[in-house]
Amino acid sequence: MNMLQNRNNRRFLQVIVLFLTLFVLSGVSLADHEHVRFGVTPTFLHDQHQLLAKWQLYLTKRLGRKVEFIQRDSYQETMDLMRLNQLDFAWVSDYPYLHLRDLVRLVVVPLYHGKPAYRSYLIVSSKDKTTRGYEDLRGKIFAFADPYSNTGYLSPRFEIKKMGEDPESYFLKTFFTWSHRKVIEAVASGLAHAGSVESYVWDTLVKVEPQISNNTRIVWQSPEYGFPPLVAHRLNVQESDFLEMQKLLMEMKNDPQGREILADLDLDGFSIQKPDLYQGVVEMMREFGEYSAP
Repeated sequence: MNMLQNRNNRRFLQVIVLFLTLFVLSGVSLADHEHVRFGVTPTFLHDQHQLLAKWQLYLTKRLGRKVEFIQRDSYQETMDLMRLNQLDFAWVSDYPYLHLRDLVRLVVVPLYHGKPAYRSYLIVSSKDKTTRGYEDLRGKIFAFADPYSNTGYLSPRFEIKKMGEDPESYFLKTFFTWSHRKVIEAVASGLAHAGSVESYVWDTLVKVEPQISNNTRIVWQSPEYGFPPLVAHRLNVQESDFLEMQKLLMEMKNDPQGREILADLDLDGFSIQKPDLYQGVVEMMREFGEYSAP
C-alpha cells in the first residue's frame, strides 16, 4: 500500500512539474499580471522621483494594471533582476541590452533630437584649455560611469585601444561614479581630469542644471550609437502584454499628458527598431572578446 501510494505521489509530482514546464514554455507568465515590474537604471539623469511617479501613474492608468518602477544604482543590479525573473520590462543601456540579448526583446527605442541615437562625450574641466582628446590624457585621472555603460566605459576603452594603447594602464588612476551625472560632477570639481558620459545626460543638464555642466567642456564626440532601449523579458511577458506596452509607449507623443512626460524626459517619443541598430556597440564588444554570435 505504501509503495502504491509513493508511486502515485511521484506521478502526481511529475504531472505538476510537466504542467509548470508547459506553462512557462507556452509564454504564460508566472508573474502576477496585475503587477507590472519595470526596471530603471542610471540612464536617468538624477533623482527624478517626481517624474518617475508621474510616469508610473500614467502607465498604470492606461494599462489598467499597477506599474511599479524598480530603480537601481548600477546596470549590473538591473541586469541581475532581469536574469532572476524579477522584472517584466526595463529601460537599460545599449551595452547591457546586448549582454541580455538572449533573455530580452526590444520593445521601443527613445527618440532623442528626432533620432534613436546618442553619443559618448569626452569631457574635461572648463579650466583645461589644452586637452583635445584621449591622446592627451595619458597618466591622468579618469572617471568612468559604470562597468556596463557603453558611453561611460566601453567606448572610451575602445578609443584607447584604437590608439594602440592598453586601456588598463593608460591612465594614472580610474574610478567609477555609478552615474553619468556624477562623472560630470567629478570632472567639474577636479576629482578627475576627464570622464566619458552620455550626450543625453550632458545635453539635458545644460538645460536644467547649467551650473554643473558649465564647469566642463566637450573635447571629443563618438560616432552615433543606438539609444538605450526599453526591453521586455522573453518569458515573463506574454505577446499581448508586449504589444500593449509597445503601443502605449508609441502613442505617448499623441497624448497631452504623454507629451508632457516626454518633455520632462527630454525625449521626442519612442520608435520601433531592430537589434542591428546596436551593431556599432557589438563591434566594440568583439574587440574585448565580449560578444560571440549564438
